[in-house]
Amino acid sequence: MDVQEIFWLFVNPLQAIRGVRDFLELGGDVLLLIMITTFVLWGLIFERYAYFRKEFVELTARYTTTWQARKEHKSWAAHRIREMMISDARLKANANLSYIKVLVALAPFLGLLGTVTGMVEVFDVMAVTGSGNARAMAAGISKATLPTMAGLVVALSGLFFTTSLERRADRSVRRLQDDLDLAD
Repeated sequence: MDVQEIFWLFVNPLQAIRGVRDFLELGGDVLLLIMITTFVLWGLIFERYAYFRKEFVELTARYTTTWQARKEHKSWAAHRIREMMISDARLKANANLSYIKVLVALAPFLGLLGTVTGMVEVFDVMAVTGSGNARAMAAGISKATLPTMAGLVVALSGLFFTTSLERRADRSVRRLQDDLDLAD
């Protein structure tokens, strides 16, 4: 694909939609499942980044202000309140991360399912045509390889962002723990 073709994809969105449709047809029905999984995965990833950008900052500011407004920080009750604030922040920071991890793990399995269905199609062509029609077998091989590639691309990119989000959640909760110091 040259620069001019890429330019026209942005100028003419119908051509881009046709390209996606053609890609989905080449990869078979499983590729549609991978695409839906990808949209859900990236929606959850974007939600987490948006949460850390705004809502988590407000939450930690509210907890820090509440903690600093307390007259004492050493009693048993103060320790429990601090633990509750940190636990709540940790739960909210890690929300949806388990769903993201499941979708990342699911993507390569969906790709493998596409491989199996594509290879079944190849064997069906071989059974019908005898020794095998190369053109018909190529369609099945395409349906076998494209979902595998798509599933791996989704999983690898999702894995990178999952790790990034986990680190961000841990770092943010540790920063809150430091802000809610126990010294008077």
